[in-house]
Amino acid sequence: MRDLPVQFYYSNTRFPFRDRTRLKQFIKQLFSKEGRKLEQLSYVFCTDQELHSMNQQWLDHDTFTDIITFDLSDSSMVKGEVYISIDRVKDNARAFERPFREELHRVIFHGALHLCGYKDKSKTQKEEMRRMEQKYLDLYLKP
Repeated sequence: MRDLPVQFYYSNTRFPFRDRTRLKQFIKQLFSKEGRKLEQLSYVFCTDQELHSMNQQWLDHDTFTDIITFDLSDSSMVKGEVYISIDRVKDNARAFERPFREELHRVIFHGALHLCGYKDKSKTQKEEMRRMEQKYLDLYLKP
């Protein structure tokens, strides 16, 4: 039996990733703060090519992306899978001149926020998503 409903998996990628247990606990708290009950959440860290293939297969998008979130919930409890391209996170960190650790956590929280019901299609939704990402980044990275 797993002690936390959040798990991390790695597919063809390795990177420095400290404080995983603390992060799992924080993600669980994020759901609680958002009024959602978390049953199970899997993060899969992968390559650009892997995520691009998934984007084509499941979403019919022929683009590279940093994250794809699948909501697998079938009850009032949240269950989901989040796939993150570490290649894209590294590129975005360089492009936005942010530390890799910050960009990685931003994307991790982004996936959790999608499962909490936040969207990012319209300009207003994107602004709200960015505000919430920053809120949780500040809480996690600047305790």
